[in-house]
Amino acid sequence: MNSGRFWAEVWMVLVLLVIATGLLAHSGADLQLATYFYQAGGWPTGEQFPWKLLYRIDRIPALLLALGWLVVVIRSFAVPSLRQWRRAGIFMVLLLILGPGLLVNSVFKEHWGRPRPREVIQLGGSKEFLQPWQPGISGQGRSFPSGHSSAAFYLLAPWFIYRHRKPFAARCWLSGGIGFGVLMSVARITQGGHFLTDCLWAFGMVWLTGQLLAAVLLPEQENGEGLSS
Repeated sequence: MNSGRFWAEVWMVLVLLVIATGLLAHSGADLQLATYFYQAGGWPTGEQFPWKLLYRIDRIPALLLALGWLVVVIRSFAVPSLRQWRRAGIFMVLLLILGPGLLVNSVFKEHWGRPRPREVIQLGGSKEFLQPWQPGISGQGRSFPSGHSSAAFYLLAPWFIYRHRKPFAARCWLSGGIGFGVLMSVARITQGGHFLTDCLWAFGMVWLTGQLLAAVLLPEQENGEGLSS
C-alpha cells in the first residue's frame, strides 16, 4: 500500500476518534447515557433480552471466525489451492490476538484504571468518574476500553481482505461487524459495564490495528491486486 495513503487513513481515523471523544466529553454523554439505564440502584435493562444474551455470547463469534481462518492457514500447507489465502488467515488470527487480545484487554483494560459506570459515585459506586484520557489506578478500573465490544467489532476484519477485490463481500462484513459491535456496546452500556467512549475506542483500536496489519500482511489487497477466487 502507498505509504502516503496509509498514513492519511490512519490519521483520519485518529482525528475522528479524538474529535468524537472531545464532543462526547463536552456534552457529558458518557454519564448521561449511563444514567438513563441506571434505575433504583441497579441496571435492569441490561438483564433483559437481547442484552443479557449478547453479554453471554461474549467473544464466541470472534473466536470461531479466527479459528476458521487458522484452519485455512494450517490446511494451506497441504492444499495448494488454499495457499493464496494463507496471509489472509494469518492476518485474521493476528488481528484478534493483537487487537482485542493484547492492545485492548492486556494493555489498556488491565492497566488504564478507568472505573466502570457502576463503580462511579454518580451511579451508586464509590469511585471518581474519569474521562477516557485520564488514567486511573492500574488494576482498579477496567472500563477503558470495552473488551466485549472489541471482540464484536473484530467481525468487520474481513473487510480489509476483500475491500478491493470483492467490494460487496467487504461491505457486508463491514456493516455486519459494525452492527454487531454497536449492539454489543449497547448491551455493555445498559449493564453499567462500560461508557460510550469505552466502546468507541474499542472500535478504534481494532480498526487501527487492522489497518497496520493489512499494510504489512496484505499489500497486494491494499493495492487492489490480490485474491482472485
